[in-house]
Amino acid sequence: MFAVVVMLLVVTLTTFAIFFVIPKWAGADPALLFVGKQADPAAIEGIRQKLSLGDPVLVQFWHFVQGLFAGRDYANGTDVTHCPAPCFGYSFRTEQAVWPQLTDAMPVTLSLAAGACLLWLVGGITTGVVSALRRGTLWDRSAMTVALAGVSLPIYFTGLLSLAIFSYSLKWVNVDYKGLGDDPAMWFESLILPWITLAFLYAAMYARLTRATMLEIMGEDYIRTARAKGLRERVVIGRHAMRSTWTPVLTLLGLDLGALLGGAVLTETTYNLPGLGRLAVNAITEKDLPVILGVTLIAAVFIVIANLVVDLLYAVIDPRVRLG
Repeated sequence: MFAVVVMLLVVTLTTFAIFFVIPKWAGADPALLFVGKQADPAAIEGIRQKLSLGDPVLVQFWHFVQGLFAGRDYANGTDVTHCPAPCFGYSFRTEQAVWPQLTDAMPVTLSLAAGACLLWLVGGITTGVVSALRRGTLWDRSAMTVALAGVSLPIYFTGLLSLAIFSYSLKWVNVDYKGLGDDPAMWFESLILPWITLAFLYAAMYARLTRATMLEIMGEDYIRTARAKGLRERVVIGRHAMRSTWTPVLTLLGLDLGALLGGAVLTETTYNLPGLGRLAVNAITEKDLPVILGVTLIAAVFIVIANLVVDLLYAVIDPRVRLG
């Protein structure tokens, strides 16, 4: 747990430096980005004081971290604006607090990631196991060909193709996003194509990984010993082979799921989903540094937490980890 805290602190410091220190070295003044190029020098200086941009870097970073846990006051003389915790600052474009924008976009990304993850785990692992058990058959070759296509085709291609066929031409699916609380049926319908598109890419990778791992494990001595004891094949596969197969799958899942929770950029942009990914794209286009910083930190937190959960699950799946 201590390592997780240190990692998050390092990530926060690095991210803060990238977005608020390096641009200044390159000649891009954050105060100028906030007020616009047509602002007078007095307005620019006022924003610089209000955002504490003239303070040393470590002081600015301390104010930022303090704002995350205790809130922060932005003051320029008598003009004081209080930003409640967790304070990620204010958008340079809308001048609205960043945290509410993140919380509004987060449910969309969580819904997308959860549904797609369920689909690709079930489809990818099942396909990989069956292909490994039927190595060299027509099923194996067909499944791996489809998996190769899934890995090779970019999301924006499969996404636009599915939109053109199933939404615009056949009109089977309405992709106008509705919140789960507003209309559960429309929420589900609007996410079907994004789930399938995202799951197709990841299921292909997991199928190939599972197949390769299963083929290696099925040749191990303990698998032959289990069969020699007269255990049923489903017990050998389910209790012995699959336990070892889950270890590399979980490792990859921690990275993929953490990245997805930070924002599935291409999928959300393709389907116009108002999630963290599209929020980040819009912020990058508009050079909205506080929003970009907020999305980046949220993504980093999700990745660190996902990997922590994976490390804990290792001990549940593989007893050798507990012994170690």
